[in-house]
Amino acid sequence: MYIHGTMENNVKRVEIVAKRLLKAESEALGQLIDRIDDNFQKAVSILASCDGTVHVCGVGKSGIAAKKIAATLVSTGTASLFLHPTEAIHGDFGIIRSNDILISISNSGETDELLRLIPFLQTNQIRHIAMVGNPDATLSKVADVALDFSVSDEGSSLDLAPMASTIASIALGDALAAVLIELKEFDSSKYAHIHAGGHIGKKLHCTVKDIMQSSDLPSVNPNDPISEVVIRISSSMFGLVPVILSDGQINGVITDGDLRRGLQKYPNHDFFNLKARDLMTLNPKQIEPEVSILEAEKLMQRARITSLIVVKDQKMIGLLAKHQIDQLSS
Repeated sequence: MYIHGTMENNVKRVEIVAKRLLKAESEALGQLIDRIDDNFQKAVSILASCDGTVHVCGVGKSGIAAKKIAATLVSTGTASLFLHPTEAIHGDFGIIRSNDILISISNSGETDELLRLIPFLQTNQIRHIAMVGNPDATLSKVADVALDFSVSDEGSSLDLAPMASTIASIALGDALAAVLIELKEFDSSKYAHIHAGGHIGKKLHCTVKDIMQSSDLPSVNPNDPISEVVIRISSSMFGLVPVILSDGQINGVITDGDLRRGLQKYPNHDFFNLKARDLMTLNPKQIEPEVSILEAEKLMQRARITSLIVVKDQKMIGLLAKHQIDQLSS
């Protein structure tokens, strides 16, 4: 409920405030690009050489960012846990081993709960990466390497509330994770191994052959009349019909969009004088049966299509439609 001003003024104010916040967050992310420097390289080197666990630590909004970063790291091949600093000094430090790493996150760089961890880290020679919003803060000086996510504007009139800085800290953590994915060659098969369940897990573990239609496949030959093409497309659920040569090789494909465009180009009876070869598209998108559903979906999205021809030894063995993938996810 708005308390002050007219509805018209309040609507305009909402737009101004929201855009200011999003602009500040966008600028904060842009500033991070120039901070991919020697310190970032050093942090990556420390993380890449870790054969233990990466513990990510923070309080408040930085604690939430720490949880997200730890979750991203562990889901992409880097052993990682969120460590609450207060619990750490009350016994949870027992989980840390000499080959582990601690990432501390603090906007001010002076968070007391984090500074109280320093003696333990130094005594046990635990490598320490600090992510801070103040590169001159105490936390920056005591860490092995400090990464700067400082922002000039949080984006809100209440500049005390961490908004843009929280987004920046998460993005910096994502940048570390993205580099580690490349260095460790963590591919989709490895990702599937640790994501057995859920929406993504289904698509990674399920292959095209598991859900494709392999019987009653619609097809025409290049010399079939357009009337036959219309019948074949209408009788299937794929919105297309492959054009197959006499030796079984795929010659092309005709989609329902091709038919609509054909009607516009060849009005009246001229359209029905056409043959399949006159409207077909050569070199249609194809996919192998062993490919994961996730990769098939990505191919559809890139090509902006809703069906794929499944091939083996250059011959059609099935068809896969987007709605079949959607049913898998439901």
